[in-house]
Amino acid sequence: MARIDDLRKIATRLRIHSLRMTTASGSGHPTTCLSAADIAACLFFGEMRWNTDDPADPASDEFVLSKGHAAPLLWAVYAEAGIIPLEHLLDLRKISSELEGHPTPRMKWVKAATGSLGQGLSVGVGMALAQRLDKSPARTFVLMGDGECAEGQVWEAANSAAYWRLRNLCAVVDVNRLGQSDPTMHQHDLPALARKFRAFGWDAAIIDGHKIDRILAALKEAGKKGKPTVLLARTLKGKGVSFIEDKNGWHGKPLKADELARALEEIGCLPDVDSRKFVHKPKPFKKKKAASSFEFPRTVYKDKMATRLAYGNALLSLGKVNPYVVAVDGDVKNSTYADKFFEAFPGRSFQSFIAEQNMVGVGMGLAAKGYIPFIATFAAFLTRAHDQLRMAAYSFSNIKVCGSHVGVSIGEDGPSQMGLEDLAMFRPIPGCVVLYPGDAVSSEACVAAAASHQGMVYLRMSRPATPILYPAGETFPIGGSKVLRKGEGDAVTVIAAGITLHEALKASDELKKEGIGLRVIDAYSVEPLDEATILREVAETGGRAVVVEDHYAGGGLGEAVARALAGKAALKHLCVRELPRSGKPDELLERYGLSASHIVRAARELVRG
Repeated sequence: MARIDDLRKIATRLRIHSLRMTTASGSGHPTTCLSAADIAACLFFGEMRWNTDDPADPASDEFVLSKGHAAPLLWAVYAEAGIIPLEHLLDLRKISSELEGHPTPRMKWVKAATGSLGQGLSVGVGMALAQRLDKSPARTFVLMGDGECAEGQVWEAANSAAYWRLRNLCAVVDVNRLGQSDPTMHQHDLPALARKFRAFGWDAAIIDGHKIDRILAALKEAGKKGKPTVLLARTLKGKGVSFIEDKNGWHGKPLKADELARALEEIGCLPDVDSRKFVHKPKPFKKKKAASSFEFPRTVYKDKMATRLAYGNALLSLGKVNPYVVAVDGDVKNSTYADKFFEAFPGRSFQSFIAEQNMVGVGMGLAAKGYIPFIATFAAFLTRAHDQLRMAAYSFSNIKVCGSHVGVSIGEDGPSQMGLEDLAMFRPIPGCVVLYPGDAVSSEACVAAAASHQGMVYLRMSRPATPILYPAGETFPIGGSKVLRKGEGDAVTVIAAGITLHEALKASDELKKEGIGLRVIDAYSVEPLDEATILREVAETGGRAVVVEDHYAGGGLGEAVARALAGKAALKHLCVRELPRSGKPDELLERYGLSASHIVRAARELVRG
């Protein structure tokens, strides 16, 4: 009984902190903090085992705040646990503070950015998988809101968690009935939510989210049925403050000074309890360290080879030298040839099926626990997961993403399968590296460069087999380029990558017959771009340049080069400018202006003025 009273006091302290800091900030979401305060008290000071001295301790349970707008509650927990000084809570949302409005890993105890609702459960799935790989006794807890349960990604994540039988994963849904503008879909119909989770294979329990003893009892039973567990906690938004409790219209509204005074009068004084005494440290557990490398023996290629096949070869070779490399697939592993990795390392391979949003979130969770996930699907389908990818960037996540079947060069499958927007999607993401190799040798080198780089990398892979351009062992550093053709008196520089690089070389051969030298640059590093080399080579060819890319006009290589040249050259941009159709690859490259004949024509026009 004394323990329950103490946890109730801690919950009250969490409520008071949440109210005070949001009022001081003049912004934030106090009502959602009030509804979840009892849950948070029971989780962090009752059930979880965590080391407050080390956020990376592999023995510690992990926590994901999927309802990221309740960040003040999380900061209050960390203050009560002694991780941050209590007075720092009043710095909430200040530009100088790591206590942001929604959690990001700028605060070292946060493993993944949240706030775009519906994503936290997928991250939790990835963390639970990583704990299984580590053979750790630790568990993962995810605190969700009932509003975000309308998101499809939640059910993608629920499906995968049950498929992988993640008994070490526990989600708690704060069912406080109210969303931002309206009541939630099911309001307080908790049996409806329970039916959904049970249909996906979860153990679901309905509890009163304001009764400490019920929360603790339910948490104690989590995972005992060998399934992922969800606790559906009936709560009241704004709990404890009569004039906002269970009332619509208070989402994202801090109390004014006079309202805060009224609220604190109702809640009472800050209870006297040392919350730090209720933090339970885990039993010691050391993750086995294995020797790892980013260098692997390269395949010797002699015949034509698709870059996507070289990706699969490289991933397999990388997996042999680095046990922290894992693969996550979107049911295309026989097209990206990641199936080679799956066959060799089944324990480090995860089939996400056709659920791209969850696939990225699972990768984020694995990366947050120190693994290096290579995530692969067709580039066109990554557009479904753009929000997840941008949140991965805000999480400083070390994920590697392979998008295959890019551009019109995929051929007869038609426009729905053609990745034509992917460069525009990845290039603006802060810190994201974009690599687009043109042959099998450069593909393997780019995989090695991606693996060794700390941060997000996008690898753009083509479908057709292409000739080998480089000798085995050639290096392709991030931010570099290769000048493939160069001669004195060259009149035009063509900048290309991937499939169009081969068209540029054909064009160079054709123009040579006319006495026109065409310099060819392989801009395999689209982001960051090798601006210095491009500027130098274009200047040497009289300030005349052609960019050719199997991508739409906006956001791709052409725009990157145009920005680098900054009007210092006459530039022609060859790209896909209309909705393409099915056809043979060569036909499509010709029809949409990307073939050697179009490059020849563009170069002639530049030379002739």
